[in-house]
Amino acid sequence: MTDIPFINFSEGEAVLDWLALTDALAKGHSLPKAEIGDTFLYRDPDTLLSRAAWIDGMGIAVKSATIFPRNKASGVPAINGGVNLYSDADGTLEAIIDFHLVTKWKTAGDSLLAARRLARVDSREILLVGGGNVAASMYDAYKAAFPLAQFTVWSRTADTAKRFVEDHPGTRHAHDLETAVGMADIIGTATMSTEPVIRGDWLRPGQHLDLIGAYRPDMREVDDVALKRAQLFVDSFDTTVGHIGEIKIPLESGALKREDIIADYYDLERFVRQSETDITICKNGGGAHLDLMTSRFILDRFQAV
Repeated sequence: MTDIPFINFSEGEAVLDWLALTDALAKGHSLPKAEIGDTFLYRDPDTLLSRAAWIDGMGIAVKSATIFPRNKASGVPAINGGVNLYSDADGTLEAIIDFHLVTKWKTAGDSLLAARRLARVDSREILLVGGGNVAASMYDAYKAAFPLAQFTVWSRTADTAKRFVEDHPGTRHAHDLETAVGMADIIGTATMSTEPVIRGDWLRPGQHLDLIGAYRPDMREVDDVALKRAQLFVDSFDTTVGHIGEIKIPLESGALKREDIIADYYDLERFVRQSETDITICKNGGGAHLDLMTSRFILDRFQAV
């Protein structure tokens, strides 16, 4: 019996490439649309979340995460898990991949694909709103596509931004968000805010925004004015419309109409910047289909070494 590989975080990081991942994600969306499903199990205060996806021609992935909040008190990570990747041909288990590896590369790669298609190629100023793990991943991802860019970080907690700058030499700490937004060519938001942190009145022509952080029905990172001024895209209609507050709330209030959203990744011919002066926004909703595409990419690269 062939040994099933377990790909841990450091082994995976050593063989991965951000631009190649975005190419793989684009190619994955040329296959039949994924069947997806989520399940939750609870034992207060703990949670087991499993997300499954099946793409004809690519295979099956089941990504399970355990969330145990009390682990923090004993110094154990609160979130753990793994991804089981199965063959499309016969359903056999092909690999087990570290949860954090898949999540990092899926989340940042998802938005990098949008930035490569929507941001101006001459973008030189990138603003990261939020200074946590997702912002750090986006720093790495953006650098791969925009190697000449200067990075600035803003966080509600000044100490978080200071630590980010210390960990990423050459980045700058923004003290005033409105000013930083006005200077940026690309803005990546990675917060868990329930109130908009970016105001549409602050935006200027030619900017691109990746909205990454908000994932619940009550969460938003930009206001209605920003959405109305922008050419609006989503990574997936199925995982954003009706599910995430960024889209759900303005749709329900009438500030946004469904037809205002131009395209998702299943329509990449329309997923492009039309004018140098357009403001573009893409809402990152994640989704198990992207976990599957990322996991398949990781296994392919791991086996190619």
